[in-house]
Amino acid sequence: MSGRGKRKDGEEYGSGDDAGARPSHPKKPFKSSVADDDDDNSDAVVVCELSKNKRVSVKNWQGKVWVDLREFYVKDGKTLPGKKGITMNLDQWNILRDHAEEIDKAMAESS
Repeated sequence: MSGRGKRKDGEEYGSGDDAGARPSHPKKPFKSSVADDDDDNSDAVVVCELSKNKRVSVKNWQGKVWVDLREFYVKDGKTLPGKKGITMNLDQWNILRDHAEEIDKAMAESS
């Protein structure tokens, strides 16, 4: 057996006339949403700005309400959401909100 690996049907890569060619995989269909990313942000309600580039917002996405704590950055004059952040559904938000006093107490003890 060659070190190049095997396909699932047992045929080795590199065998035959097209030696070294990779098997062609069918292209995955492009999954497009009904709304563009810019339109998704139009449903977002910015509740507060924590700092220059950090925001808390509430948005409706895919028929559900989400609380989003996220860093933003500016590119080509547009403010865009970054990777750093967390999005919580209402159940997760309620759990966090219910533990706010415990979080405050732990922070006071740590400082």
